[in-house]
Amino acid sequence: MNRGLRNGAALVASGTIGAGIAIGIGAAVSPDPGTTTVIEQAAATVPAATEKTQPASFAANSSLSIQEIYRRAGPGVVQIVTSTAVSTTGQTSQQSQRALGSGFVISKTGYIVTNYHVVQNAEEIEVNFSGGDRVKASLVGIDPSTDIAVLKVDMPANALTPLALANSDRVQVGDAVVAIGNPFGLDRTVTSGIVSAVQRSITSPNDFQIDHVIQTDAAINHGNSGGPLLSDVGEVIGVNSQIETGGYAEGNVGVGFAVPSNTVKDVVSQLIETGKVERAFLGIEMQTISAASAQSLHLTVSKGVLVATVRPGSPAQKAGLEGGNSSAVVDGQTWVLGGDVIVKADGKTIENADQLRDVVLSKKPDDTLDLEINRDGKTLTLSVKLGRQPITPTG
Repeated sequence: MNRGLRNGAALVASGTIGAGIAIGIGAAVSPDPGTTTVIEQAAATVPAATEKTQPASFAANSSLSIQEIYRRAGPGVVQIVTSTAVSTTGQTSQQSQRALGSGFVISKTGYIVTNYHVVQNAEEIEVNFSGGDRVKASLVGIDPSTDIAVLKVDMPANALTPLALANSDRVQVGDAVVAIGNPFGLDRTVTSGIVSAVQRSITSPNDFQIDHVIQTDAAINHGNSGGPLLSDVGEVIGVNSQIETGGYAEGNVGVGFAVPSNTVKDVVSQLIETGKVERAFLGIEMQTISAASAQSLHLTVSKGVLVATVRPGSPAQKAGLEGGNSSAVVDGQTWVLGGDVIVKADGKTIENADQLRDVVLSKKPDDTLDLEINRDGKTLTLSVKLGRQPITPTG
């Protein structure tokens, strides 16, 4: 079971990790060249070698020790306390429910990144700093589709320690990582581990898919939500957002997920600039086909993306894309057959659903997308005017 890391009323994320069907094409975000907001991205300074013994979980030539990463980045990690009015069963009055999460500073102007589900429906938001300062925060913007939110506090610049956002595309399996957050309300807890996998997919609070997610075995739990996952030089490579419990526990079992920093950069820039994120939307459910599955299903192409269903009224339907009308089960997997197979998008060969999603999300609403499809053994080209991603895949 995937769970958001909120302490209190924990978010239960729907969907299954690595599901075969990607709904709606609206999960992660590609950089927007029109965005002008600047987020703190200064490179971390690598210190001279010290005599401290490196922790066993880090390589001997690691740039910074865990202690040094914590010393440098810790002041930039905050505890977020939210208050929400809730109705009590059998009573007409409302009570205030408090919940805890984590976040981190990204600029000297007071912007803070956290998870959307940490501040969801919050009426008041308070940010607690490592030095003991407690200040009210205003909500700048939210993006449920990536589970990211931006807050702002009114603090002197010299009281803020921004954390640098790394290039998450460079993250590799086996890289040493550190997580800092507030699990179960235990403020400024540090844990360490490695990158267990990259290019994972998780389900966002509004049921879209978040792509390019980083998996780690660093211990993260409820209350770590919104806190940073840091590289071995103390740069943010992701925002800790969910854990996999396997249905056996509420706590960490060594499988956590962080929204990658490159996604965070783009989302945050748009939220600061306009208070919202707009994404291009195609409106299909799809399945990746391989040479083996194509042979078993007697398809006329050996790779591409099978259009399972087309959302009524979507840009895909208006452009003439067709979904399936029958189903087949091969090796325990159900396939929806009879629909178009997308093999190219804007001239780029499409071999899997992630590639098509990335092409769509590199565009803006109202942009045109040229698709090359295979329909009943014939090659056709369709031009789609992309729409705006809805609030949910079905709404």
